[in-house]
Amino acid sequence: MTGKQKDIDDLREAAPLLPAGTRVNVTFLGNENLEMRIAASKAVLELGFTPVPHVSARRLHSEAELTEFLAALQEIGASKHIFSVGGDPAEPMGPYGSSLEVIQSGLLPQYGVEDVSIAGYPEGHPDIASDVLWRELEGKAVSLREQNLSGVILTQFGFDTDPVASWVNDVRGRGIDFPIRIGTPGPAGIKRLINFAKRFGVGANAMIVKKYGFSLTNLIGTAGPDKFITELGDLLAAKESAGDVGLHFYTFGGMTATSKWAQEFTARQEAAK
Repeated sequence: MTGKQKDIDDLREAAPLLPAGTRVNVTFLGNENLEMRIAASKAVLELGFTPVPHVSARRLHSEAELTEFLAALQEIGASKHIFSVGGDPAEPMGPYGSSLEVIQSGLLPQYGVEDVSIAGYPEGHPDIASDVLWRELEGKAVSLREQNLSGVILTQFGFDTDPVASWVNDVRGRGIDFPIRIGTPGPAGIKRLINFAKRFGVGANAMIVKKYGFSLTNLIGTAGPDKFITELGDLLAAKESAGDVGLHFYTFGGMTATSKWAQEFTARQEAAK
């Protein structure tokens, strides 16, 4: 969610459908100010969920802005979990060029941070070379351990299970044992899903989206991640080394629609046992 009132209202509507303590990410966008970000995190707390505020490294203008944000989060009791991300500005707005630099600053534990989510890219990143992505991921894991901070890897969303399963295997092969949460688009209009895929550089060719449950020749209607989740679960179940792997939902179609789908999917899975 973001700091906008409509997103807070969406969460309130979805709240009865979500388990208490559910982790809810709070984004760090360029058109929002400190007050909006804090208000969103506070709303998540008041609804009984766990806020995970984003700290966008390349959007920070100074160390003072970072410490002001962390202090404000700590004051309302929302600094325990954060998501340290690089952010999308082509040039850093201040001293931090990457999320690794924010983590290595050593400032996070001083403001009550205990758990840091970091980004993973099973299908790569359109603007960052693969070797750089791996070096950064490994560096973050090392720095978090050195500071006695726990970590979680949240991945970009995708449509194809094969690169995801292969990437999980590579992460474990590099000795990184943090829990992994695979980015999964909640049910949304097919055109909307395709547009998000293009925006974030995610593969969406005809073969992949057909396996996901729809076709590029028929962009009418809504698609849910049923096939993706079922197939991914089967692939990972065959890998004893996969470790702790779960899902992280991108609620492109809205939090309420995603929450309703999750309840119905879980019920169908239970009935099938």
